[in-house]
Amino acid sequence: MMKKKLTLGFLTIALTFTLAACAEEKKEQGTDNTDKEHANMDHSTMNHSSDGELPEGLAEATNPTFPVGTTAMMHADHMEGMDGVKATVVGAYNTTVYAVTYTSTTTGELVKNHKWVIHEELENPGAASLEPGTEVTLRADHMEGMDGATAVIDSAEKTTVYMVDYTSSTGEKVTNHKWVTESELAAE
Repeated sequence: MMKKKLTLGFLTIALTFTLAACAEEKKEQGTDNTDKEHANMDHSTMNHSSDGELPEGLAEATNPTFPVGTTAMMHADHMEGMDGVKATVVGAYNTTVYAVTYTSTTTGELVKNHKWVIHEELENPGAASLEPGTEVTLRADHMEGMDGATAVIDSAEKTTVYMVDYTSSTGEKVTNHKWVTESELAAE
């Protein structure tokens, strides 16, 4: 009887370690694929254009690489038609930008690695930038079901973000698009 209990105990421990290792491997694979998943997800509920209204507390950049009114080549894949098109900068702001994973409040769909939400679009974030893994409540309306959703921060970067106007390679005219990071723009 004692031998059976010991064997069962060892099997349970071995199974636990095996499952934990598999979960970690899946997690790592998911991290590697998040950009692909984001590019392949349905963005039909994303508000490509906005009214240009800014969240409270957002600071204008004092010396941005791409000043308001300049044009730049956009190299972003948040949505179909963004990559490789000209964009006109209509706003430049200093903030922390986050990629987040959240569950839509309207569809229940898990949205992985959504780019981008800024610090000022989080509910009561405090003054300091937040770390990856932090759970937050979104106050952004870039996509249907985003405002009020609970999210986990996937990445965080202090940078200049830009609001831009552009015509997508699919022909859609987009105004006041929120947000493009400095690294996603290049001089013409």
